Amino acid sequence: SVDDPEPKYGLAVVGEVAPEKILTNTGLRDGDALVLTKALGIGVATTAIKRGEASAALAAAAVASMTASNGPAARVALAAGATGATDVTGFGLLGHLARMAAASGVDAEIDVAAVPFPAGVRALAAAGVVPGGSRRNLDAVSPVLDDGGYGEVDRLLLADAQTSGGLLFGAAPDRAAAAVAELGPPAAVVGRVRSGTGRIRLR
Repeated sequence: SVDDPEPKYGLAVVGEVAPEKILTNTGLRDGDALVLTKALGIGVATTAIKRGEASAALAAAAVASMTASNGPAARVALAAGATGATDVTGFGLLGHLARMAAASGVDAEIDVAAVPFPAGVRALAAAGVVPGGSRRNLDAVSPVLDDGGYGEVDRLLLADAQTSGGLLFGAAPDRAAAAVAELGPPAAVVGRVRSGTGRIRLR
């Protein structure tokens, strides 16, 4: 799915998992709160790094995010009673959530102001420093997206293609709040789930 002049290096991880600890992208439930465990904007940050336009602080924040393990977040999600989860990687928050919502038979609402981003990312996105994959992600999800009047920059940031992004999982609201408190920033409750047909609404 990648067509560009840069060389790529990939790895595969093979292992075992206990069946009772599997979280799938079909497990969101009506009433769940949505928890995001890492900040978005890594695609914008890495694009800025390649263009020589990223501050040292943003570059350091991006590296720290990409090298942070999702192991603790996965354990917290299980402890919070989550049954539905996905990583947030190449398809961005909107792309991965759209797939999970459709597979779970629910609609999702995103509280745009609650979504965490590293400092400086919004200004870069507003200046056009956005990877092509993020634009393709937004185009792909647009048919099921009610944008709530939010502009293109907000939509692109929510669709930003991540490398080694965090987890997105659903849990009962009180347990979601406790999970966020345990994980600490930048983890945040970023939305909620209702029964539906796979649509996403921004508010």
